[in-house]
Amino acid sequence: MCNLYSMSSNQRALVDLMRVSRDRTGNLPSLPAIFPDSMAPVVRQAKDGEREMTMMRWGMPGPTQYGGQPVTNIRNTASPHWRRWLGPAHRCLVPVTSFAEWEDTKPKKTPVWFALSEERPPFAFAGIWTSWKGTRGPKSNPVEGEHEVYGFLTCDPNNVVGPIHPKAMPVLLTKPEEMETWLEAPWETARELQRPLPDPEMMIVSKGNRTDPA
Repeated sequence: MCNLYSMSSNQRALVDLMRVSRDRTGNLPSLPAIFPDSMAPVVRQAKDGEREMTMMRWGMPGPTQYGGQPVTNIRNTASPHWRRWLGPAHRCLVPVTSFAEWEDTKPKKTPVWFALSEERPPFAFAGIWTSWKGTRGPKSNPVEGEHEVYGFLTCDPNNVVGPIHPKAMPVLLTKPEEMETWLEAPWETARELQRPLPDPEMMIVSKGNRTDPA
């Protein structure tokens, strides 16, 4: 599963690509390593119809029968637990410039970074979000209260990701029309986007580092 990604694009490029009309992220810095439970930018349709970019915490509430621990990657969209968040009101775009999977090397695993090209142009994970009340953050600095949290869909890997991580890869959206469909279309249409990106449209750009500042 993808538990590490990077977002190094400038803010203007994200606003233009994802057609954001309201940016609530402030002065968004480069994020060379985003781990689970981190705060990161997410784009959604707000209740007033505006498309806004805001900060959320990575990790959706997991099924209670498995302890309810935060879940970063969602594969089984037929599960009743996830179905409640598949409508347009809870879909989002997660801005990304590269993501990592861990190659099973010895004596320790090696992070392998994937992007659309060496230049790391921005794209989006197909995400879902919700509000959740409780305690999040590290044990050294817990944050209590109501949180807006997100996760993103995965699918079968393509032939670029598969040799490194044969189980799954994130659902990547690279075109504005795909992003429009994900945010606004009925689930019967949007679900068709849960597929691997074609092999020629992405590549391995780095190996061995836990960050990808690009």
